[in-house]
Amino acid sequence: MYDYIIVGAGSAGCVLANRLSENNQVLLLEAGGADTSPFIHMPAGVVRLLASRTENWAFDTAAEPALNNRRLYWPRGKVLGGSSSINGMIYIRGHAADYDRWRQLGNEGWSYEEVLPYFKRAMHNERGADAFHGTGGPLNVKDYESSLPAHEHFIQSGVEAGYTLNSDFNGAEQEGIGPFQMTQKGRKRCSAADAYLTPIIDRENLNVVTRALTLRIDLDGKKAVGVTYEKDGEQIQAVARKEVLVCAGAVQSPQLLQLSGIGNPEHLQSVDIECLHHLDGVGQNLQDHLDIIVQRYCIDPKLSMSRFSSLPQMILVMLRYMILRDGPAVESPVAAGGFIKSSNELEIPDLQLHFLPAMVANHGRKRMPDPGLSIHVCQLRPESRGEILLASDNPLDEPVIKANYLSDPADLAALVAGVKVARKIFETAHFRPLLGEEYEASREAQTDEEIAAFIRQHAETIYHPVGTCKMGHDDMAVVDARLRVRGTESLRVVDASVMPTLIGGNTNAPTIMIAEKASDMILADGSA
Repeated sequence: MYDYIIVGAGSAGCVLANRLSENNQVLLLEAGGADTSPFIHMPAGVVRLLASRTENWAFDTAAEPALNNRRLYWPRGKVLGGSSSINGMIYIRGHAADYDRWRQLGNEGWSYEEVLPYFKRAMHNERGADAFHGTGGPLNVKDYESSLPAHEHFIQSGVEAGYTLNSDFNGAEQEGIGPFQMTQKGRKRCSAADAYLTPIIDRENLNVVTRALTLRIDLDGKKAVGVTYEKDGEQIQAVARKEVLVCAGAVQSPQLLQLSGIGNPEHLQSVDIECLHHLDGVGQNLQDHLDIIVQRYCIDPKLSMSRFSSLPQMILVMLRYMILRDGPAVESPVAAGGFIKSSNELEIPDLQLHFLPAMVANHGRKRMPDPGLSIHVCQLRPESRGEILLASDNPLDEPVIKANYLSDPADLAALVAGVKVARKIFETAHFRPLLGEEYEASREAQTDEEIAAFIRQHAETIYHPVGTCKMGHDDMAVVDARLRVRGTESLRVVDASVMPTLIGGNTNAPTIMIAEKASDMILADGSA
């Protein structure tokens, strides 16, 4: 018996485990294992982790109609730290207007002014404290470091192309081209597990159970009283005196609610699950950042990380990191980027650029030895909406992911404009002498129609699904502004699935902020 049971030790779950276990008995359940892989702690290990099926759920979507019926690969963290243990470590909050929009939708307490203190509380920014950054928090944030000159070439070329130089995307203004800050400490990744869980792992009132798959939330009427999970082939029931907190992410939080009989009655009936609580919005409102890559061969191999792509070279790089803690593996492959507008008529940036000094295919799972450079372009606020559904009543079956990319024509138009922006940067006087031809997949796509066809055939996710247990007050809302599941007792969802709309940037820092804010609300409600 525990005060709080937390399902999922990802970014949000690690935060809650830390904050709630100070004075409460807490059970933290994680379906994956411990974060012991050396690739997790190695900054460049993200390339290996994206292809892993040990620390990664490695989902696939259903066939996407607007993407030539392709099934897209969706890596999600399956390890302590969740996706913060396998991501590119980029620290981005999104635009202030994103949170003000949440407040305008009726979610009290979620304006930018109100969430900024939680961003600051979570972090230790090595730049120091100011109006936008905090120090002394668990999550270490540092400026990027790179021995490759390609990142600076990208930044200089972006400025030459007409975009503003921005050294702090999390400061007063997001728009511009510049370096990213990273969730890294020294020469190691700083995941949510490193930041929040490892320092308190030996607390007597915290029980962390790995390789534990939660099968269902146990309900007594409309009240969550515990969970049933499977560990080593045995089903175990755990009781929560205060609350059950679902932190399984945008894919598996709605899946767990549905498996527990919470959701749309017709869908639940179709997979032989009795509906115990009617909530039509569970699994709906899925949003994600779709990404298209423009790539160029480069003349000087020293500009590109591709020279480390062969298996013998990768082994040498890894051994150097493990023995000496230096070399290419110390550096994140994505250290610079930008936030720009696809049209001058827009008030805030709607495109994000990630620059990568390598040519990649299939999420890095296919090695491309030719030296080259890539600019990733993602549309920040898609109008398209998808859904997460159950494939069956078996918790071991993967859920059905229907992202429904490009179902709204405006999303495709923004990406077409983004391809032109990437080409514009590559064609500046600074960059052009360093580059060879454009990669074959996109080289012939010149008209808008040809670029659109290229996008439909080659676009992929950049790993930011949100929204499937959205916060709000309308009929499709799943949680209220205090993240309580509507119409239930003692049950909350705390993770990226509660975002009503997708923020303009990478989603890890916002998820940590959500959990920091949630911890205060949970403790306040528990003592009331």
